[in-house]
Amino acid sequence: MKYMLLMYAAETAGPNTPEEQQASQAAWMALLRDAQAAGVLESSGGLPGGSTTTVRVREGKTLTTDGPFAETHEQLGGYFLLNCENLDEAIAWAAKIPFAEYGSVEIRPLWTPES
Repeated sequence: MKYMLLMYAAETAGPNTPEEQQASQAAWMALLRDAQAAGVLESSGGLPGGSTTTVRVREGKTLTTDGPFAETHEQLGGYFLLNCENLDEAIAWAAKIPFAEYGSVEIRPLWTPES
């Protein structure tokens, strides 16, 4: 089963000092290595909020807005697409994501035509 892990945090949250940033970078690299070695990592990426465009179609007209749609303190900052045996395995991987320490990780089963 494929699961999308969506990572949310306040833009001001996270590592601040050079030492914290270095430790965080090491944690991210270890997570990526472990997920690849376990064969669960399908893809991963960051989603910087500053380059967001929201699209809506109203009465046949396409409307665009700069920035994320939802007004919230936490922003969607990235994702992991994992192929896990079950939700428990997806939860275990989500707990290893550094965002979980200062933000949140939302897990959604991925609907595909095969599922």
